[in-house]
Amino acid sequence: METSSVWPATRRRAVVESLRRRLHARCTPVPALQLHPLRHFDWVGPLMNSTEKDTFLRLLQNRFEKHMHRHRGLDWAKVQARLAKSAAALATLQAMEASGGEPDVIGCDEATGQFLFYDCAAESPPGRRSLCFDREALDARKENKPAGNAVDAAAAMGIELLDEAQYRALQTLGEFDLKASSWIATPAEVRELGGALFCDRRYGRVFVYHNGVQSYYAARGFRGLLRV
Repeated sequence: METSSVWPATRRRAVVESLRRRLHARCTPVPALQLHPLRHFDWVGPLMNSTEKDTFLRLLQNRFEKHMHRHRGLDWAKVQARLAKSAAALATLQAMEASGGEPDVIGCDEATGQFLFYDCAAESPPGRRSLCFDREALDARKENKPAGNAVDAAAAMGIELLDEAQYRALQTLGEFDLKASSWIATPAEVRELGGALFCDRRYGRVFVYHNGVQSYYAARGFRGLLRV
């Protein structure tokens, strides 16, 4: 995966310091980094140095071990071995973390053997909100344009938007988006008519809704999937 930009040094230090604080607190939740305004979706920065990489891997390991119900039967050593072979995957996971996604393994694709990382933050990642659905919607909006769109942001990070089935699968592992909501991958026939889908959890149930693609809200982001 190519990186299109370099984070400012101050932001990079802030990411590393945030990871260190989380590790020290044994994954006790801390406020997610806010990367607004999102002007060009410069999510993926330069490769981590060895110290940053070790710190980040320990963060992921702690989260993995804290939430074993998400990945029963899977071994962290095998996940880490796979990550060690892919600097691009680590860069994407770092971008997911920095935008508040709290990525974690939720399973393994039996067909390919790939480990599946989902955004597992309790609420839709706060660093990815106030986005319309896709580039066409962003370009079509004449006034009060948002900073960007969910489809392009996901592509820039190297992740896939969760679809409805994947979102529902995530919700079997916990309760997510009790206050916020998340754009999801939308069938072509819906998008062609100007709509897009989003989900949340309310009243003990998972709901799927529709909105115009140009809409955006402070309480709506998106959740993604990375295959490693």
